[in-house]
Amino acid sequence: MPGKIGVPKESAPGERRVALVPAHVPSLVQAGFEVFIEEGAGASSGYPDEEYREKGAVIVPKRAAVLSSSDVLLTVRSAAADPTSGVSDAKALHEGQILIGLLDPWQPHESFKTLKERKVTSFSMEKIPRTTRAQAMDVLSSQANLAGYKGMIMAADLLPKLFPMMMTAGGTITPAKVFVLGAGVAGLQAIATARRLGALVSAFDVRSAAKEQVESLGAKFITFDVGDASAAGGYAKELSPEQQAHQKELMADYVKRQNIDVIVSTAAIPGRPSPKLITEAMVKSMHPGSIIVDLASEKGGNCELTSPGENVVKYGVTICGPLGVPSRAAFHASQLYSKNITTFLFNLLNKEKQIEVNGSDDIVAATLVTREGRAGSEALATTLGLA
Repeated sequence: MPGKIGVPKESAPGERRVALVPAHVPSLVQAGFEVFIEEGAGASSGYPDEEYREKGAVIVPKRAAVLSSSDVLLTVRSAAADPTSGVSDAKALHEGQILIGLLDPWQPHESFKTLKERKVTSFSMEKIPRTTRAQAMDVLSSQANLAGYKGMIMAADLLPKLFPMMMTAGGTITPAKVFVLGAGVAGLQAIATARRLGALVSAFDVRSAAKEQVESLGAKFITFDVGDASAAGGYAKELSPEQQAHQKELMADYVKRQNIDVIVSTAAIPGRPSPKLITEAMVKSMHPGSIIVDLASEKGGNCELTSPGENVVKYGVTICGPLGVPSRAAFHASQLYSKNITTFLFNLLNKEKQIEVNGSDDIVAATLVTREGRAGSEALATTLGLA
């Protein structure tokens, strides 16, 4: 018998997603797992308790029982990623348990020390490698895709103009001009959404390889001569201070000359503060009524004037700093996340259908944070203060 899987209700502020949806319960039961869901865990994302029961899960009324009795705990946000219960949940776990979720393992946090001391084996879904084999487990990509869509919908709602061109008896409505910063997964979905809504779209990315993808969606790729910043795994590396300064100058000139109506920024570097790409001067140069949706707000934002979690108006420009954007589409965000995390769990099963932490597996090695009283790697031990 593989063991018991527990799914607690998420407690992080604003988090509406659930780690496991009812549709993925039968495959776990068939594999020999018992599945325990905390009462109401899926309610905020549109998955009632009864649906879990129908698929073979057991509903447990108390969180403590889910945490203490599970062999494997599936979560959306745990450890440093859950400021409400990350530490207390870690203290409730016991030796030999496996914790899988978004852990935010970029700097020291009391929860990681606790997980190490209690000899819990923990895996961070943020660190899934961007490889072909790991594609079905790539949480960051699946959630960023939804964030890009929702971010552009927010911009369309806030803009006091329509996105598409319209020929009416009262005259012609010209299309809105949208500029997307960053052409990763979120940026490409933002571009595609803006195009579907009828806007004129341009985009910029420091990775020259993004040009073909941007143009394939019908947008114009803007080139600022700052050099290529492509990095491993499809991510972007940080530019030098000189490159950043030059990029800001060229970008500000472009935004002003083109009379851009909407900027949606998505530029993020894993484990680092979001690069400041939109200066106060650039905001000031935009016409009143313009919109900036800063999807990098979780790590401080791409705009110097972004206030994470708030909409602020500066110089007549509305700057939106949304947090937890995928949770705004909690039903589908949970569906995708659940597929990612269950695929990861099945990857841990050996030929005998038992959970095995195989350090030679590149996916396991990349995501392992703590194991049997030690850090998953020497590098993590240093980063998280667990040496």
